[in-house]
Amino acid sequence: MLTTISGFDRIGEENAFAVLARATALAGEGRDIINLGIGQPDFRTPEHIVEAAIKALRDGHHGYTPATGILPLREAVSADLEKRTGFAPNPDNVLIVPGGKVTMFMAIMMFGEPGAEILYPDPGFPIYRSMIEFTGATPIPVPIREENEFAFSAEETLSLINDKTRLVIVNSPANPCGGVTPRAEIEKLVAGLEKHPNVAIMSDEIYAQMTYDGMEHVSLLGFESIRDRLILLDGWSKTYAMTGWRMGYSVWPDGLMDKARKLAVNAWSCVNAPAQFAGLAALTGPQDAVHEMVAEFDKRRKVVVDGLNALPNVTCRTPLGAFYAFPNIKATGWKAKKLASALLEDAGVAVIGGPDFGILGEGYIRLSYANSTENIQRALTRMDDFLGENSQP
Repeated sequence: MLTTISGFDRIGEENAFAVLARATALAGEGRDIINLGIGQPDFRTPEHIVEAAIKALRDGHHGYTPATGILPLREAVSADLEKRTGFAPNPDNVLIVPGGKVTMFMAIMMFGEPGAEILYPDPGFPIYRSMIEFTGATPIPVPIREENEFAFSAEETLSLINDKTRLVIVNSPANPCGGVTPRAEIEKLVAGLEKHPNVAIMSDEIYAQMTYDGMEHVSLLGFESIRDRLILLDGWSKTYAMTGWRMGYSVWPDGLMDKARKLAVNAWSCVNAPAQFAGLAALTGPQDAVHEMVAEFDKRRKVVVDGLNALPNVTCRTPLGAFYAFPNIKATGWKAKKLASALLEDAGVAVIGGPDFGILGEGYIRLSYANSTENIQRALTRMDDFLGENSQP
């Protein structure tokens, strides 16, 4: 019998993909399934981006590129970040990667080891904790609380830092809760981090362009005092409806960039060449489709929040970013994962149980409103019928 090193037994997963697989299987059996589980825009990638990839193929871009990505794309990333954050990183510090998760993997691998502690948001993206545990480091959850509008608390985050802390992971706008941390709180966090110069920071800003109700996205890249140890995570998947293209980027400080480049060489050599030209067209071309998509998400957000708050024993804060709602289902008496499973199997609505996003996720479920308004309304009707007919198990 083959055995692996013990670290592989500690790897978790992103259960949204397991729910997607089950929903797809049920649909294949002829069931009418409404998927509000997976975080994937239901929009097509804008046509000019698709055409740029086709042109790149026709122009003969069939070979390897530099491991860090083609220079015009890295320059475009720098220019876009300057426009949005006020700071233009050196293109030599930009790394093009095959999806946002890669940056998490690399950053946590660099700083995680037995005896180290890594802070991460909880509820939060499940791969944070999975990778921390894989490295042998101790995951330290930073509570993301409903009463704080699902923004992180700078004071609470800073209180968890000690001499074992190697890395702090920050995510705003946030998955799964839709919280956006205000500027004053981020400034307080940065001021506190200045007192811990040996602690690295990874800022997951993949939903940076998806905020609502006048909320401002505040990038940690805008704070000079921490740039020498800041790793920025962003990409194309959410903003440009390019999830299947597997395109992300990260910005690394001078002291880590060459390490990141070497990991890239060892792991994937380079990102798909035509996809990089698509990414270039996305950043340098018209942004109308981005604004239209976010405006549509805003409309759906209001539909889903109103509908959830009308369900029996369910309450839902209004998310201020991303495209997720994280309703409180404690008063229903259901455990979150059991409710999510029942909704899929019995009502044909795919959602994700809160505990799939962390130990503090019990009592909540996550819905993605990256689906049509019609489907959202149909799903809410089914949820209403289910909860009305089924008391706690």
